[in-house]
Amino acid sequence: MTSASARTFDVRHVQLARAAFAAIAAVMITFSPDHSAAVGAAVFSGFAIATGMVLLLAVWLVYPAGRRWPAVAIGGITLVAGMAGGLAPLRTVSGFFTVVIVWALLSGAVELIAGSLGLRGRTSRREIVPGVADARPAAPLAPRSESRDAVVVGAVTMILGLVLLFVQPEYALDYTVEEAGQTFTLTGTIIGVGIFGGYAAIVAVYLGIAGFSPRPAGADAVTDAPAPADQKDSA
Repeated sequence: MTSASARTFDVRHVQLARAAFAAIAAVMITFSPDHSAAVGAAVFSGFAIATGMVLLLAVWLVYPAGRRWPAVAIGGITLVAGMAGGLAPLRTVSGFFTVVIVWALLSGAVELIAGSLGLRGRTSRREIVPGVADARPAAPLAPRSESRDAVVVGAVTMILGLVLLFVQPEYALDYTVEEAGQTFTLTGTIIGVGIFGGYAAIVAVYLGIAGFSPRPAGADAVTDAPAPADQKDSA
C-alpha cells in the first residue's frame, strides 16, 4: 500500500481547498450589501458544492482504504445540501435556515465523530497488553493533527447549526443612523446570513493555518501497515 507521504495530494491540500472556498464565501457575504435569504442561499450553495466535490475527489486522491468513510459521508451530505440550496423554491427565508441547519448538524456530527474516533483509535493502539495477541487487521490511522482538526471543525459546524436554531427569521428591528439620516431594519435573515459568513471566516482561517502548518517528518505519518499486536521479549 502507498503511504500518504508518497501521494501527489495529501490532507493539507484538502484543508487548503476547503479554506479557500470558505474564505470566498466569507468575503462574498461580508462585502455584499444584500444579506437576503436568496443571496445567503446562493453563497452557501456554491460553497457547499465546491467543498463537497473536493471531499469526494479526496476519497480517491488522498485517503487510503479504511479512512475514506468520513470524506464520503461529509462530502455527500455537503454536496446534496449545496444542490438543495441552489434550487429556486428553497431560496427563501425558511429554505435557507432549514438547509443550512440540517447540513451543519449532520456534517458537523460526522466530522466530529470521525475526528474523535481517530484520536481514540490512536490512543488505544498505544495500549499493548503483554502476552495477548490480536489477529484482527488494524485499520490505517489518521494523523493526530488531522483528527484534532476534524474535531474542531466538526464542533464549530455543529455550533453553527445550533446557533441558527435560536435565530428567529421573523425578527425585525428598526434603527436610525443619524449621521446618514437613514433608517434601516435588522432582520433575523440578515443575522442568520451574517452568522454563516462568520462561520465561513473562522473555518477559512483555521483550515488555512492547519494546511500551512509545518508537520514533523514521521510524527503524523499515515501508514497502511497494521501495528504489531504483541511485543514479546526475546529470551
